[in-house]
Order: sequence, then C-alpha cells, then structure tokens
Amino acid sequence: MADRAWSLLQTVGGLARACHPGPTFAVTALVTALAVAVGRDAGGVALVAAAVLTGQLSVGWCNDAVDAGLDTTAARTGKPVVAGAVSARTVWIAAVAALIACVPLSLASGPAAGLVHLAGVGAAWAYDLGLKATVLSWVPYAVGFGSLPAFVTLGLPERPWPAWWSVLAAALLGCGAHLANTLPDIPSDLAAGVRGWPQRLGPVRARLLAPLPLLAASFLLVLAPPGGPGTAGWLALAAAAALSGAGLLLHGRFPRAPFAAAIAVAAVDVALLLGNGAALTT
Repeated sequence: MADRAWSLLQTVGGLARACHPGPTFAVTALVTALAVAVGRDAGGVALVAAAVLTGQLSVGWCNDAVDAGLDTTAARTGKPVVAGAVSARTVWIAAVAALIACVPLSLASGPAAGLVHLAGVGAAWAYDLGLKATVLSWVPYAVGFGSLPAFVTLGLPERPWPAWWSVLAAALLGCGAHLANTLPDIPSDLAAGVRGWPQRLGPVRARLLAPLPLLAASFLLVLAPPGGPGTAGWLALAAAAALSGAGLLLHGRFPRAPFAAAIAVAAVDVALLLGNGAALTT
C-alpha cells in the first residue's frame, strides 16, 4: 500500500513538473486578471480561469510527451520523463484529458469566445507537434496569445470584439515570449536538429531580438488606447525602453542580460494590458 501511494505521489509530482508550471500558471493568472479587468462576473472569471488552465496544461503536457525522446538524447535530467518520475504515456494521457476538458469549459463562455480560445490552444498543439521545428515557429505563439483578449471580451453579455491594438500587442507579447522561452535551449535544440525561428537566428541574434517585440507591444499599449497616454503610461514606456536598452548594452558582459530584460519588459506589458482592461471593448 505504501509503495502504491508513493508511486502515485511520484506520478502526480512528475505531471506537475511536466506541465511547464511557470508558463502555465503565469498565463492562467494573466488571463484571469484580464477577465476581471474587462468586467466579467464571478462565474465568467471562474470559467475563464478553468478553460485557460486546462488548455495550458494540455499544451505543456503535450510538449513534454512529444519531446521525451529529444530530452532523453540531450540528457535533460530536469525533465520528469527523463528523470523517470512519470512515463511519456502517462503524460500523453494527461494532455489529451486536459484538452477534452478544455473544450466544454471554453464553449461555456459562448460559441464565439470558445472557438477563439480553442483556436489558440490548437495553434499551441500544432507548435508542439512539429511547427516548432520550422521557420514559422513564432506563428502559434502569436495566434495563441493574440486570441486571449478576444476570448475574454467575447464572453461578455454584449459579445464585443476586443480593440485591435490589444490583439496585436498580445500577439507581439507571444512572439517575445517565444524568443525568451527558447533562448536557454537553443544550443541543445540545434544539436538535436530542431530549427525553429529562434534556432535559425542563433543564440546571439535571438538574445538581441527578444526584447524588441515586447517593446513594440509596450508602444502599442501606451499610445493606441483612446484618450492618449497618461503619466503612468509614459513612465511604463520609459521603463520598457530602458530595460530593453540595458539588456542590449550589457549583453557582452552578461550573456543572459537580454533574456532578463525580455522578461522584465514582458512584465511591464502585462501591467499595461491589465491597466487598459476597461478600454479593450471600446
């Protein structure tokens, strides 16, 4: 009995690590907060959180299941499948189960909202299943992130489409996230023959480029909303520009500086997006 309990605990722990918990819960928290910002009621916010969480879980588990062979070849012992904490088959089962659960949870916000969210989740699965090894690897990130404002606003009673600038800014945020997320693995990805957009750029150019889509998103989120930028907007834009510049200038001395700058600028963009929540439907 104790052995079975330990085995179950190990499997649950392995699945928790295999779902890419950082990005999974960060995206879920962001979209849930955005649902609050645009005025979704408590039930709507809960549905958004559940739909996004199951979608992100399915994507994370699919990624680790697909990459199990490559991770083993690259000796990435930090991966739970490689470490033996959970089998690739179990991760596949979890990914499919989460995807199935995501369908009704997404459609519960309305047909249009649900289909938009499922299109974003589908794009992420396409990335995991092979698109990440092509020059178009950025497209699923742009589609997936860009769909999130529409998922949130189309679930409102009036079913409004989000402001164009919120969709474009979210898509740019996705492209920046793709570059930043891929940076640490570029050398091992190249060795394994994975040649997506960041890998084709190479580690140096990818590090230098990573903050730029995020900085472009910052400009949109400050300058495009109606009413013009206030003091807080100008300060946020200045902070994003300073962080991007610091990342580029410090690249020679601190190779991870552009990556850190990209994460910091992404945090500024998230704050701007949430701050503009009320303007998303105007």
